[in-house]
This record gives sequence, C-alpha cells and structure tokens, in this order.
Amino acid sequence: MASFASTTSRIAEAEAYQDKILPGVSRTFAFTIPQLPADLRKVVTNAYLLCRIADTLEDEPSLCALQKADFHERFLAVLRGEEEAQNFARQVTPLLSEATSPDERELMAKTSLIVRCTHSLPAPQQLVLVKCVSIMCRGMGRYQANASLEGLADLGEVDRYCYHVAGVVGEMLTELFCQHSGPIHEKRAEMLVLAPSFGEGLQLTNILKDLWDDWQRGVCWLPRKEFRELGVDLASMTPGRNDHEFAEALGYMIGIAHAHLRNAFHYTLLIPPQELGIKRFCLWAIGLAVLTLRRIHARPTYRTGQQVKVSRRTVKATIVSTSLAARHDGMLKLLFSGVTRGLPLRPLSGPSPELSAWSSEPCVGGDFPTAIDGRLLRNGDQ
Repeated sequence: MASFASTTSRIAEAEAYQDKILPGVSRTFAFTIPQLPADLRKVVTNAYLLCRIADTLEDEPSLCALQKADFHERFLAVLRGEEEAQNFARQVTPLLSEATSPDERELMAKTSLIVRCTHSLPAPQQLVLVKCVSIMCRGMGRYQANASLEGLADLGEVDRYCYHVAGVVGEMLTELFCQHSGPIHEKRAEMLVLAPSFGEGLQLTNILKDLWDDWQRGVCWLPRKEFRELGVDLASMTPGRNDHEFAEALGYMIGIAHAHLRNAFHYTLLIPPQELGIKRFCLWAIGLAVLTLRRIHARPTYRTGQQVKVSRRTVKATIVSTSLAARHDGMLKLLFSGVTRGLPLRPLSGPSPELSAWSSEPCVGGDFPTAIDGRLLRNGDQ
C-alpha cells in the first residue's frame, strides 16, 4: 500500500510539473489543451512536451548534426525504458546555449518527470506517443547537416521537413482522438488523410513568423528553387526587405500554408458535434494560425516574429467567435471564409501517400495490443 501511495504521489508530482511548464514553452497549446476532454488532456500535454524536448535538441545551435542524431536516439531509448532519463538530461542540459530559452532548458533538465508521465499512461497511448516521437526524431536528422541560410532545396523538401516536425503530430492526435471516441474512429481513414496538413499548416505559419529569428541563427526553412524562380536568392536575404519579388515569394508561401490550414479546417469539420472540446482545440489553433498569416501578409517588411504576433485581444475574440460557432458547421464555414478572405491561396497537388511514415510504423489501423513490453508500462521510476 505504501509503495502504491508513493507511486501515485510521484505521478501526481510529474503531472503537476507538466501543467506548470507548458505555458512557458507553448503559448498556443497552453490554452488549447485545457479544452480537451479530461482523458485527453494529460496525454496530449505529455505528447507536446516530448515533442518539445526533441525539437529543442534540433534547434540547439551549439550541437552538431551528429550530436543531435545521437541525443535523439538516446531520447528514444529513454522512452523505451532502455536508458535512465536523469542520465540523459544531465548530459544534455549543460550543452544547451543561450539560444535555448530558460523554460526549454528547465524542461530538458526535468526530462525524467515528463517521461514518468509517459510511462504512467495506458499502453495504447504510450505506443502512439513513442511512434510519433520516433518518426519525428529520425526525420529531423535528415535536415540538420544541411541547415543553412540557403534554405531547403525545393518545396518538396519543405513538405517533407514539415511532415517530420509537425505533420506526424496531426497523425498522432488523430489516433488519440480515435481511441477516445467511437464516432471519431469511424472517420479515422478520412481524418488520417488530412491529419498531416493540420500539423504542416501550423508549422509553415511558424516558419514564416519566425523567418528572421531563424535567419539570425543561420537557418532558413524556405524552398530555394521556388524562391529563385520568383527572383529571390535566399542566401542574400536580409530582414526588412521591401521589394516586389520578395513580397510575391512570401505570398506564395502564405498561399501554401493557407491551403494546408483549409485541409485542417475540413479535418475539424469531421469531428462530431458531441466532441465539442476536441473541436475547439482544433479551431483555436487553426484560427490563430490564419490570423498570423494575415498579419504577415499585411506587413511583409516585418523583421521579427514579435512584429506579426497576434495580440491578446485578437486571441480572445477568436476564442469567443469559434466557441459560439463550434456546434454549427454552417456558421464555422462562414467564419472561416470571412477570416481567410484576401489571403493568397495556392491549391495543393493532393496528399502524398509516400510522404507519411505513419502507416509503415508498427501499431497501425486502430488495433492496439492490450499489453506491451513492461519497460513501457512502468510508472516512470527514473
């Protein structure tokens, strides 16, 4: 009994830490996740923080590509229960530079608390999270060695990069939603087709918002080929650029992000009205991304992400309007049409089945085993 009480207390401590650190590493998810049903809040918070740890490693400029790949593999070993989380954190945290925010540094240092939450989740949820982070970590490594101000080769490479850092998160969320709800599970096939766009639309918006902040650290995630065809040399760009060619190229990328967000909106319409919390979770994220694109489109000479950040007043207005319309798809369509009016739009060629790595990983199709390796079922005693 004492051991059970101790384990319960340790898990409660880890869950409290998750709730405390989330606002420091994600403004958006800190207010969207609480909209989810109770049984999804803990797992989605945990999923985001695991992805944030992986992403912090990817973004750290003091680590070379080989170090990042090694730490990503070790992080996956921690999730599988093959390495102690504290050992991993003790070795990584001192290597983080000032480019990593204090909250991200703290999150890395407290990896053991996050993993303790992971290992306390039901087996099917653990499998989905580990699968997502595995695809993410191994995909990130393909781009680190060549990350530079010259950007990625072309739009296809941007698409693959965005899939591995964000599109797979849309697939993970879909599986978690399907585990939660029978009516959602009935639409699983349709939703998985659109799911990568949910993550990629948000990621492309962030790439555009953070364009010049990334530039300051020597990285660009825009497509070199397409920008060159529009008269823009990525390697010679500077903040505040004010010419027709750059505005056209920026509009081109806004149009692609907009198209992905349209897919994300159609994805959200597939969620049944009784799952209002899940619908709000999706709508608020999409709404903020669209509003950010509008600010970027209106101010192409921006120099920092802060200059195109959506105001708190606008955030509140988005919450109120989408919440009022959430039960009525007709009202949502009118709202979405209004807020996207005037934004560039470049229709996508269609979802590429070769892009997604989800179907090639284990545990697909919604059929999850009732028990898995005991290392994943531990109550996080790192």
